[in-house]
Amino acid sequence: MKQGDVFCNYAAGEWQAGGGGAMENRNPSRPAEVIGLYAQADSAQLQNALAAAREGQKQWAAQGLEARQNALAAIGEEMMARAKELGALISREEGKPLAEGTGEAFRAGQFFSYFAAEVLRLHGDGMDSVRDGVEIEVRREPLGVVAVISPWNFPLAAASWKIAPALAFGNAVIWKPANITPGCAYELARIIAKQNLPAGVFNLLMGEGKTVGKELALSPKIDGVSFTGSFAAGREVAIAAAQNTARVQLEMGSKNPLVVMDDADLELAAQCAAVGAFGGTGQKCTASSRIIAHEKIYDVFAEKLAEKTKAIRVGDALDEKTEMGPVASAAQLDSNIAYLKLAGDEGAKTVAGGGALDLPGGGYFMSPVLLEGNNAMRINREEMFAPVACLIRAKDYEDALAIANDSDYGLVAGIATSSLARARDFRRRAVAGCVMINLPTAGTDYHVPFGGRKRSSCGPREQGRSAAEFYTAVKTCYVRGGEPE
Repeated sequence: MKQGDVFCNYAAGEWQAGGGGAMENRNPSRPAEVIGLYAQADSAQLQNALAAAREGQKQWAAQGLEARQNALAAIGEEMMARAKELGALISREEGKPLAEGTGEAFRAGQFFSYFAAEVLRLHGDGMDSVRDGVEIEVRREPLGVVAVISPWNFPLAAASWKIAPALAFGNAVIWKPANITPGCAYELARIIAKQNLPAGVFNLLMGEGKTVGKELALSPKIDGVSFTGSFAAGREVAIAAAQNTARVQLEMGSKNPLVVMDDADLELAAQCAAVGAFGGTGQKCTASSRIIAHEKIYDVFAEKLAEKTKAIRVGDALDEKTEMGPVASAAQLDSNIAYLKLAGDEGAKTVAGGGALDLPGGGYFMSPVLLEGNNAMRINREEMFAPVACLIRAKDYEDALAIANDSDYGLVAGIATSSLARARDFRRRAVAGCVMINLPTAGTDYHVPFGGRKRSSCGPREQGRSAAEFYTAVKTCYVRGGEPE
């Protein structure tokens, strides 16, 4: 598992040093602290893993259903049992506060437990043909070898909701995690490797997206690519995969609105906005970065939200009192500060917070920021992935709905209202894959579909029973029986 001081990749059933050297992994709360050195894959290691995956997948698909179910159940049980330990690792290398990290680790285990049960629920259909004497069977079979390219903001959960269904439905996996969070990837790989799957069924290849990720997406040995990341990167993955007609599942950018109406419970609405905007340091694809408030309650609501924003305790992610940790990297902090300058140049007003913080440890800390502006500003058109939210004034419900839908993205949309009629109308007319009523935009369940519209998603939905649409291939079988004796 380690060669010298380097944490290894896992390929073709073996722990291997990376042909591309090793990378330092540092704590964003205390950048001087090195968590470890992690192997970086090269082309030769990737090609070896791909060859092993094609052979291993055949063995895995041929195994009995209970073998798959037992393996996934064991993975899920260990992850949930070790949630506190794994959560602390998330906090160390990604920056989530301990409670959030622990919650993510436990949820990641639940994905494996859920898909362990789904192994036995993948049913086919039988029916008569329109032709006499012919019967039809519609089956779902494994897609084949799947590339999983996962993000750093949910290093265990996002990877698990891809890897678990892939394995459950009989596929082999080549996993390229984000290079910011290799520690979580390594620990999850260790847990999966304990199950003695056929060599090549599961592979962990740490490395840069522009090298390992790109070559993986371009490989003709890949049958599908499940990717989560930015729209720009997702588009490149889709273009690469299309050259080999590989199936794609892309979860990309967002610019999620939360609409607050004049009949809303303003205390509840402010809490939903604060949790949705600043939970996970705003580094969630489901974060509510556009807060659209009815003009009748705008001033009162803005004051309530500003108070909650100012009260958020920022600090070391491992401090149990911390409510918001650091951003994930120096590059991310630089990007966030640049967007705040752009906001000022565009005429946005700062309502609360603002800028980097000099805290013990020298981490990548910044205060949560609440701005006031309009929907045409770049800060409201582009995904920042930052603890930054912007208040936007709306004249009435129709204006608020129009502003909410005026975006290139459509992942989540939320509304705070006491009107059942408005809630029903918003649920129907919001152009988004997920709609939240009187809830934060951030926070979804593991047993139902997840995904968006427009530039937020492409391909079949993730999670729940919808996962079968991506990870399985449909086969329609026609059978003519003989004459009965």
